[in-house]
Amino acid sequence: MVFHIQQSIQINMIKITNISNSSVFQIGSAGVIKPLSTQANTGQFTESAPQIGADAGTSTPFRGSTGQ
Repeated sequence: MVFHIQQSIQINMIKITNISNSSVFQIGSAGVIKPLSTQANTGQFTESAPQIGADAGTSTPFRGSTGQ
């Protein structure tokens, strides 16, 4: 099957408010979207995280940037 696509795209402004590790942002047509997984030390950590202890069953509520 052969597709012939002709398109014109004009974007004046685009706002992306949330993005996650599995997000796909696409404008226009793509023949194949290949998955890619990478890891990055964005916090500039210099040693490993501590091992999980006996209190692993407890949790702390997450407070995001909105304070919720």
